[in-house]
Amino acid sequence: MADLKTQFETAVAESKQLPEKPDNMTLLKIYALYKQASAGDVDGKRPGFTDMVGRAKYDAWDALKGTSADDAMQQYIDLIEDLK
Repeated sequence: MADLKTQFETAVAESKQLPEKPDNMTLLKIYALYKQASAGDVDGKRPGFTDMVGRAKYDAWDALKGTSADDAMQQYIDLIEDLK
């Protein structure tokens, strides 16, 4: 069994080749899990109300605050598997 980091990197590659584009909420979840796994807790200021996409991404990532990188990686892997 490959280690978690390798599985995560494979899932990231597979996420770019999904059979169909996921809905926006799923895309936000993918983004947030990726950021949490690779960069840790969100930092910086929340984007202003004129940047709706940036604000949604920030909020999705912020909702995962405190989740460990390993947990985020595993959730990301599981989500991509479900979407395949």
